[in-house]
Amino acid sequence: MEKLKVLFVDDEPNILAGLKRMLYPLRQEFHTAFAGGGAEALELLSREPFQVVVSDMRMPGMNGAELLGEVQKRHPDIIRIILSGHSDREMILRSVRSAHQYLAKPCDAATLKATIHRIAALQQVLADAALRRVVAGLETLPSLPDLYMEIMEELRSEHASVKRVGEIISRDVGMTAKILQLVNSAFFGHIRHVSSPAHAVELLGLEIIKSLVLSVQIFSQFHPSRLAGLSLARLWQHSLGVGMCARAIALAARQTQEVVDDAFLGGILHDAGKLILAANFPDKYRQVVTAEEGAAAAFCPAEEQVFGVTHAAVGAYLFSLWGFPHALVEAVAFHHEPDREVHPGFAPLTAVHVADGLEKCLRQEDGSAPESWVNLEYLNSLGLVGNLEAWQQKCRRLLEDVPDDL
Repeated sequence: MEKLKVLFVDDEPNILAGLKRMLYPLRQEFHTAFAGGGAEALELLSREPFQVVVSDMRMPGMNGAELLGEVQKRHPDIIRIILSGHSDREMILRSVRSAHQYLAKPCDAATLKATIHRIAALQQVLADAALRRVVAGLETLPSLPDLYMEIMEELRSEHASVKRVGEIISRDVGMTAKILQLVNSAFFGHIRHVSSPAHAVELLGLEIIKSLVLSVQIFSQFHPSRLAGLSLARLWQHSLGVGMCARAIALAARQTQEVVDDAFLGGILHDAGKLILAANFPDKYRQVVTAEEGAAAAFCPAEEQVFGVTHAAVGAYLFSLWGFPHALVEAVAFHHEPDREVHPGFAPLTAVHVADGLEKCLRQEDGSAPESWVNLEYLNSLGLVGNLEAWQQKCRRLLEDVPDDL
């Protein structure tokens, strides 16, 4: 396997020397190069291909945000990371759109190595270079037009409230994903496990949210006609239902709060890959929609036939780029094929897979059995197949509270 090529950019020679020493033991796995500033980095990138650029924030001539913005324009497939001890809010805001992740200095060797290892593994997920470019170039996910207008109006109001903003964001897959990416990273110093968009809004505060939405424009809207027959409202209804059911299943299984949180968020985000494919490849995605109409199976292979990859892999690729926890990325990646990952016991993936199947089964209203939608062999391998009936009853009660028209 070809070595992952990583370019580090920092104007301080001592920092670059420290990075060289830190990464020397990994020389058999990664090819590393070092640049003392933005201009030198762009020149290097024009001469040889790199998969990752890791840049400091504050540098003379061209700062980190400007550099990564240029990298995004010229080489959209490159993974872009800020590694900085700089905490100026304005400059951080400028990097939010162009950086996939933000690592705070001082960054210990284990964190940096784990980040690079995970990125190396990502390269095997999407074989199609064009699709990799699209996903790596994404700054946000499309939002429901009505909710996009609601959030804009609320934030422009003199009486905008944190509670109301949190409620609006909580009703949209794209907004939820972006806000939680930021609050669970070092962008604004909130490195913690947050699964609720409403809580994320409280932590970030109204002023930062206003700057992110109105000035930086971290949210985007897509007209439904561009989404190739994919109903955003139906997608969100399904995603919310799966999130609620996955949380209830994890709670019933007496899991830790972290597992419960990842199960809920994994359920909310598990189908985000559909947004990416439909919004960026509408003509090809219409073929998928046509093939899936009337399909009575838990997993339709149409996406793999048309794109060579599923929406699950595409969503997992993006969320891994954005630095989401591994357990959540895994839940998104394998929610249709849970037996592809071997676990000794219950995981967020377990809850999301079962919740996804049960939500579809219960919404069908055609008498189909859970066995048509849930992998019983997988559950049996965990000793959990006997819980399915009780979980189905819990999910049936929860889904009665999810409106049919969001």
